[in-house]
Amino acid sequence: MKKIEAIVKPFKLEEIKDALGEVGINGMTVTEVKGFGRQRGHTEIFRGSEYTVDFLPKIKIELVLPDEQSDTAVDVIVRAARTGKIGDGKVFVTTIDEAVRIRTEETGEKAV
Repeated sequence: MKKIEAIVKPFKLEEIKDALGEVGINGMTVTEVKGFGRQRGHTEIFRGSEYTVDFLPKIKIELVLPDEQSDTAVDVIVRAARTGKIGDGKVFVTTIDEAVRIRTEETGEKAV
């Protein structure tokens, strides 16, 4: 099994969710997060004063999938999240050793 974590722009969430649904991937966890990458935030002017916004709002999407679905999910997320501008985000893929569904105590891929 693989865990896919994607950090993306907030306005891309619905597009990503719909694109994943089209390929049969429905379950996900979504968290509102803040952070910055190479762009190091940006400068804004508010009431005549300039200030730096260091942490930009992002969305973190987490999915745990069978190995055979992970490459498809990554491709779909990248295509749906891309704007071509700085700050589009990142996708991380890690290996999951075990999963347990609490209600039924199913383990492994059956728990996902």
